[in-house]
Amino acid sequence: MKDKNQLLDELHALRLKLLETAEARGSLTDPDVLAISEEADQLIVSLQQLQKEELTRIRTR
Repeated sequence: MKDKNQLLDELHALRLKLLETAEARGSLTDPDVLAISEEADQLIVSLQQLQKEELTRIRTR
């Protein structure tokens, strides 16, 4: 599994790609924009899972 910093870097890159693609396509509902958005959503879920695991580890110490 990727670490938190890698996921954050990927999310930042996707955010920029999302903005550029939405601007170029002129629509937030363009299939390419939606695909990038879904990919970003998956990264966000992965980050949330990592954060939850970190909190669990801290609480069980």
